[in-house]
Formats: sequence, C-alpha cells, structure tokens
Amino acid sequence: MDVQFVVSGFAVGLLVGMTGVGGGSLMTPLLTLLFGVTPAVAVGTDLAFASLTKGVGTFTHKMRGTVHWDIVRRLCIGALPAAFFASLALKHFGTLNKEMGQIIRYMIASSVLLTVIALLFKRKMLAWINAHPERQLQGRALSAATIVSGAVLGTLVTISSIGAGAIGATLLVMLYPRLTAAEVAGTDIAYAVPLTAIAAVGHWWLGSINWSLLLTLLVGSLPGITIGAYAARAVPERLLRGLLAVTLVAVAAKLVYS
Repeated sequence: MDVQFVVSGFAVGLLVGMTGVGGGSLMTPLLTLLFGVTPAVAVGTDLAFASLTKGVGTFTHKMRGTVHWDIVRRLCIGALPAAFFASLALKHFGTLNKEMGQIIRYMIASSVLLTVIALLFKRKMLAWINAHPERQLQGRALSAATIVSGAVLGTLVTISSIGAGAIGATLLVMLYPRLTAAEVAGTDIAYAVPLTAIAAVGHWWLGSINWSLLLTLLVGSLPGITIGAYAARAVPERLLRGLLAVTLVAVAAKLVYS
C-alpha cells in the first residue's frame, strides 16, 4: 500500500506541475475514493502536505519578486481567523464521526466543482472584468472584498483542503486583474502557506493527520511536480485543463452518490 501511495503522490504531483491546479482538488478525493481514507483524515493529511510543498514554492516566488505581500496580508486577515474557527466547529461537531464525515464529503465535492468552474471560466471572467473597468473595485472596497475572499477560502480549505489553488487564483484575477500570471501564482501560494499550516495544526489537534501517509505522498509528489513542470510545455494547456475538468466532475459525482 505504501508503494501505491508513492505512485499516487507522483501522479498528483505530475498533474499539479503540468496544470498548476492545487493538489487538494486531486489528492483529497483520490485518498477518499480510491484508498478508503476517511474524509477527515484525507483532508488533514493533505493540508499538512500542502503547507510543506507550498512553503518551497513561496521561497522561489519570493526570490523572483512575484509576491504582493500587501494582498497576502489582506487575505490572511480573513483566512487565518476563519481557519481557526472552522477547526473549532469541526471539533464541536465531531470530525471523525460518520455524519460529519459525510458532510465533509459533500464539502469536498462542492469545492471540486468550484475548481472546475475556475478552470473552465477564468479566462472569460478576466476578459469580462477587463472589458468593464468601471466594475473593478478600488480602495477600501477592494481591501474589504479581499478580506472576505480570504475568510471564505479559509473556511473552505479547512473543511475540504480544497480552494487555495484554482479557486484562490481565480478570485485574485477578478479582484486584481492587472497582476501578471506569475504574480497571481506567487501571491496565491504565499497566502496559502500560513492558511494551510494553521488548518493543518487544527487537524493535528483533531487527530486527523496520518503522518506515515504524509511522508509516502511527499516521496512521490516532489519528483512528480518537477517532471510535470518541465512536461507542461509539451502538452497543450487547453487539452490538459479540459481532461482535468472532466475528471474532477466525475470525482465530485462519485463523492456525492457513493
């Protein structure tokens, strides 16, 4: 089974490297559906996994100067308290009981579908916002919207481990359309580090992290991400994202109806 987890980590890392989609939308459903890991443990383990891998990515983007720390600060103002209170709510309602596990499955499915929407319509949404500059938020309204977005993402990530990747990047593109693709990626990864770290600590407190599983996933995923990043240039992005969207829709349906 350890070998299977290493292979799964490699496959997810490969797709993440090729598509840029966050590993949570792939790893958490995989652990739940294919290996029978309980939803809460799948979420907690993936959050610990994400906090480590995104930390490396943040260092790289910081060196390249592609992180907007003022945006990171606003997102964290909303996301970190939301992650804390979401952890308390999970503790109160019982993270590992059967009923809560089913609710977490539905949350994972909802987050996966939101990721699909972000994948398929991000370019159209960006084109619309650029065509209507009068609709772009400015000043205090922009700051408030960023904080609220952080709070929504913080809650979503803590409960489902999904949201800090494609969904977070899409929100950044809508709120800050003048950012380059590299700046969106760098800022999105940078705020996700403290968010996933706090959410992971919450799940550690709840007892829903499998540390040996985490290690085997890391062994496979790190080389997978590296190879995927190099392979991305050879595969058409539209084809990759279309296949990924179809896969994620099937995963969401399986989570809901299984």
